[in-house]
Amino acid sequence: MSDLVKLLREAIPPEAVLTDTDVIRAYANDMASFCEAGSPAVVVLPRTVEQVRHVMRTATALRVPVVPQGARTGLSGAANASDGCIVLSLVKMDRIIEINPVDRVAVVEPGVVNAVLSRAVAEQGLYYPPDPSSWEQCTIGGNIGTASGGLCCVKYGVTAEYVLGLDVVLADGRLMSTGRRTAKGVAGYDLTRLFVGSEGSLGIVVKAVLALKPAPPEQRVLAAEFPSAAAACAAVCAVMARGHAPSLLELMDGTSVRAVNAMTRMGLPDTTEALLLAAFDTPDPAPDLAAVAALCTAAGATEVVPADSAAESDLLLQARRMTLTALETLKPATMIDDVCVPRSRLADMLDGTAAIAEKYALTIGVCAHAGDGNTHPVVCFDPADPDEARRARESFDEIMALGLELGGTITGEHGVGVLKKEWLARELGPVGLEMQRGIKAVFDPLNLLNPGKVLDLCPPAAESGG
Repeated sequence: MSDLVKLLREAIPPEAVLTDTDVIRAYANDMASFCEAGSPAVVVLPRTVEQVRHVMRTATALRVPVVPQGARTGLSGAANASDGCIVLSLVKMDRIIEINPVDRVAVVEPGVVNAVLSRAVAEQGLYYPPDPSSWEQCTIGGNIGTASGGLCCVKYGVTAEYVLGLDVVLADGRLMSTGRRTAKGVAGYDLTRLFVGSEGSLGIVVKAVLALKPAPPEQRVLAAEFPSAAAACAAVCAVMARGHAPSLLELMDGTSVRAVNAMTRMGLPDTTEALLLAAFDTPDPAPDLAAVAALCTAAGATEVVPADSAAESDLLLQARRMTLTALETLKPATMIDDVCVPRSRLADMLDGTAAIAEKYALTIGVCAHAGDGNTHPVVCFDPADPDEARRARESFDEIMALGLELGGTITGEHGVGVLKKEWLARELGPVGLEMQRGIKAVFDPLNLLNPGKVLDLCPPAAESGG
């Protein structure tokens, strides 16, 4: 037995310290393509804060890197193991500690599944809005780590806007609390927001205080078919410019619609080149839906169909949620981009992506949280074909470059991880990168927490002069 395993088992039950090679191999990576993953030395599944602290104290003593993980549904390689690391899987810390309808907060451990929390608070007439497409599997800790979004972001915002406070185990095993559970509070620097989106590179989240909202009325959905993505994007701009506040405004391009149809037989319009879904959750959504229908028609929609019932609304939303899964059936592998642009440049982003697909002779389907400009171009390819794999990677990079050219960002909700680390430097610039490395050095001076993700602790040799 190695010293590492022996020390870990001094305070953690043996069954929670996994060493079988075949078992730990399953924890090596998340769902991202083109991201290197190493071989972990051990996987630990703690159930208590003290066990997490013991892991970090052991890691510090032995100088062993630690890779925190949730459900591994991420799409950037942020949860990928490094050689010889401790994989710290937090899925067993899955208690909902408190739901408080007066304070409108929930206190949860990081392994709580998003959908489980959403249903639990709904039973008390409350609402936790962030709902990533993987909400039935992804965990709150993972959502916090990558600052996840979801379908409702256009009205309700992303995960960062709902995290009020955190308990965090630092790299050396110390426990720190940040933030608050009050409705207001501005004491000191906002360290809570700093940890949201840090992908486990600054500390291990072991408890979160989350803001809740009163449950809204059941939303009703409208579907509009367009002859082009540009026409659908014009409708999006018109909806937002007129001051409407949809609870959802989603776009599927023609490739995505046809892929969902082929997989699910839902009867979506195969001839459309863009399908726009708009929803409202106001007490009387009819006036808003009618106004949006008129704007879609004016923008060139060939057909506008409001859902007749809640069941029909759910069916349309299910079609949108199935987009990524459907596109995965077109080729053996996919690369899922996550470029967010200003809404006013959404048409340029989709048209540019289509041009990139044609240039590289690839199938690239696009689904988008159109209301906030967050696009998900999905590059479909065969990794067994070296030329096609090369073209896929180059097209992926061109899509990110296009997003930056349009005044956007390389990631709206999936995070940086391994996949986009080089592109982060381009977006931040040298001064921004220097400041971020400084923050990393303060919280993790030994570079033990998720090393090689987001950004490196030390600048590359070319930048540092060797």
